[in-house]
Amino acid sequence: MNAALEVHGLSAGYPEAFPLQVLDGIDLRVPRGEWVALLGANGSGKSTLLDCIGGRRQAAGTILIDGVVLSDRGPDARRRLGHAVGAERLPAVLTGHECLAVHAAAHGRAAIGDDVLALAADLALAPRLHEPVAMYSYGMRQKLGVLLALAGAPALLLLDESLNGLDPTSGLVLKRHLRARAADGCAIVLATHALDVVEHWVDRALLLHEGRIAADWDRDRLDALGGLGLEAALAEATRPLP
Repeated sequence: MNAALEVHGLSAGYPEAFPLQVLDGIDLRVPRGEWVALLGANGSGKSTLLDCIGGRRQAAGTILIDGVVLSDRGPDARRRLGHAVGAERLPAVLTGHECLAVHAAAHGRAAIGDDVLALAADLALAPRLHEPVAMYSYGMRQKLGVLLALAGAPALLLLDESLNGLDPTSGLVLKRHLRARAADGCAIVLATHALDVVEHWVDRALLLHEGRIAADWDRDRLDALGGLGLEAALAEATRPLP
């Protein structure tokens, strides 16, 4: 079976503004059914990495989504992934339902999936889906962004701090849903600063530092570190060199 995500020698920066190398030779493999937390300080490149994988930013190297090379067959590869749209990127003039219908159609689905609508109900967003996104709070937009990412039944789900701004009940509903998605074979990459998620929910955690993956901790290692140990390990791994 193909891995849901393979990254080989990925490098990216922002040469259009000033020479800045953000990612430098990233190699990464995420099998189906694995939930990975992407950790790192502010500005470490987490969002840039997700944007490169999602085809939203140019990068050197090779990216395969469910066995399909992104640079060769971009639309086909992107249909195999769901990338949660940031709250600021949602079209304010459309309703939540219209956004979901557009994303479902873009992934070749005739209608919004029942699973997505059920999750909307569980997140208490269903009654508001016929309102314009402009009327949504930040937390509601976060929920909609995740629903949009799920609209195409992806093999790979990319989430950029998508749990931020959620009330505790909705956060628990979404974490349980993501755990169930992983159990069904969906791979998940979540950029986050929430160490409780890392401690209790994910299968693996990667730490980005100075453009590279500085640590790769599996579930056994995360359990051994524990809460305070994980914080200490993060601080040590990102300590500036003398």
